[in-house]
Amino acid sequence: MFRAFSDPTQLRILNLLRAGELCVCDLTTVMDVPQPTASRHLAYLRRAGLVRARRSGVWSYYALVPPRSAFHRKLLDCLESCFRDVPELERDAERARRMNVRRGDCPA
Repeated sequence: MFRAFSDPTQLRILNLLRAGELCVCDLTTVMDVPQPTASRHLAYLRRAGLVRARRSGVWSYYALVPPRSAFHRKLLDCLESCFRDVPELERDAERARRMNVRRGDCPA
């Protein structure tokens, strides 16, 4: 879990998923990264047990896994409070708001 929190791209993904499930297309748009980059980091986060994936047709949706331990809960709490003032995370959140990201509703 510490490795997942040490990678800037993975930290950005975790931060965006705090607000709820997102499709890969939403993540790539908000973060302005190529789809293979987002998918590679999402696969790592899945292996670390931090996110879960759900398929719906051709789209994959990702969400945070509910905390399984006190340690896991504290890491998520840290993401919420400790990184609140990290400029890149704030920019991502603001961009998602401006773009009116449609959580769980990718285009057909």
